[in-house]
Amino acid sequence: MEKKDKKNVRVRFAPSPTGLFHVGSARTALFNYLYAKKNKGKVILRIEDTDRERSVKEYEEDIMRSIEWLGLGWDEGPFRQSEREEIYKKYVMDLLESKKAYYCFCNKERLEEMRNEQREKKEPPRYDGKCFSLTKEKREEKINKGEQFTIRLKISEEDVVEFDDLIRGPVKFNARDIGGDFVIAKGDFSVLYNFACVIDDYEMQITHVIRGEDHISNTPKQILIQKALDFPSSEFAHIALTLGTDKSKLSKRHGAVSISEYREKGYLPEALVNFIALLGWHPGGENEIYGLGELIEKFSLSDCQKSGAVFDIKKLDYMNGCYIRKMSTEDLAVRCIPYLADAGFIKVGFKENRYPPAYGGVRPEANYYTTDEGEIHFPKIVQIVSLYQERIKFLSEVKDLLDYFFKDELEFEKELLFWKDAGEGETEKNIDKCIEIVSSIEKWEKVAIEEVFLHEANKEKDRGRLLWPLRVALTGKKASAGPFDVAWVLGPEKTLKRLKMAKNRLKTE
Repeated sequence: MEKKDKKNVRVRFAPSPTGLFHVGSARTALFNYLYAKKNKGKVILRIEDTDRERSVKEYEEDIMRSIEWLGLGWDEGPFRQSEREEIYKKYVMDLLESKKAYYCFCNKERLEEMRNEQREKKEPPRYDGKCFSLTKEKREEKINKGEQFTIRLKISEEDVVEFDDLIRGPVKFNARDIGGDFVIAKGDFSVLYNFACVIDDYEMQITHVIRGEDHISNTPKQILIQKALDFPSSEFAHIALTLGTDKSKLSKRHGAVSISEYREKGYLPEALVNFIALLGWHPGGENEIYGLGELIEKFSLSDCQKSGAVFDIKKLDYMNGCYIRKMSTEDLAVRCIPYLADAGFIKVGFKENRYPPAYGGVRPEANYYTTDEGEIHFPKIVQIVSLYQERIKFLSEVKDLLDYFFKDELEFEKELLFWKDAGEGETEKNIDKCIEIVSSIEKWEKVAIEEVFLHEANKEKDRGRLLWPLRVALTGKKASAGPFDVAWVLGPEKTLKRLKMAKNRLKTE
């Protein structure tokens, strides 16, 4: 159960910049954010880059860009462990001086031999504490000779580490099961993960550590370090792992990719946040659509499940489609503009004294747009996008669905114009009829366009004979938005132009 006293709640999100920002990390960031905001607390961003070989600046940038895109953000930071080495060294020296830590000169060969002997005796692997008994003179002699060393924390194997996990309840570890006196720093005094983590949590006044259950094995070591330094213990909450639909560890084959890839494909950040929040947590009831404000209001660690959460890409796709359909058409058009620009359909210009927009955050009143045919106004883009609001699941789909609106000439085989058994002569006749109908419409409105075309089409035994070549002439596609809607958005001049070009195609090919 969560404790009632939640004053001055401070949580931290502490990713390692060793890869692109993925769903699991995003969920950890989200749960920390929700818990902090629910309790009027603070979120601290800490970049745990102590792994110098694998830490990459581009990954750090991807982490921060992804968090901001998801709409989460942080209150303090980013702090980088690579910039805090002197702070860690001070605490290591304190432990050495108080004899709670010691120099260990055991080389890899001796450690491996010791582990092999323990395996043969079917004992758990652990360090035997040999170097703890070295005299000061012997230790200094080894250091002066340049012998390699590490620094180990002295623990009592009789110790029992207990903590009350806010999700899992009481958890208990025997100190003898964690490998004996464990290494906290290397010979150059660069500290290992568990030590840096404890120091940072103390220095940053972290009250609640909310992280994945794969970190639960680190918790007893961190608590022992806290005790050695006389630090207060944090509250711990370990979130169940995210699994694929086959209940194995989540991977790319289950549809899980980096947050930047979801963004590029055209998932909405609010849909992704909603979906990730429900991976291992649910407030109850049948509703599954929640805005960020609602998630903050309803979130509770006590409602988090202990078993693994199943990642279902189909559910995410469905949820993303729901968000697309319920947003305003103007907002959807704004979100689609970067994808249309990326495809080369439009170019976005920025008016004076305006900053270029963030990806997916174009402000229509701050920009002007052009196509190969000249300027296109934002209301026209809204009209175009509106035709597919009920169909698209991802914003990136507009690149393929809307391309024909931005082309001067469509590319398709002339046979595509033929309806079933209709030949070239009949198709040309029906295109002529379409041209005649378009020329006769006085008021270019969707209702009027539909009424006139349906009136003429219904005179045929099969109205597809008239309407099919109309669709293909206007879009160059087998499947598209309704031909009346397309004609309305294109306008009478462009509609006539495309019908005449389709007729010419019949004659020239």
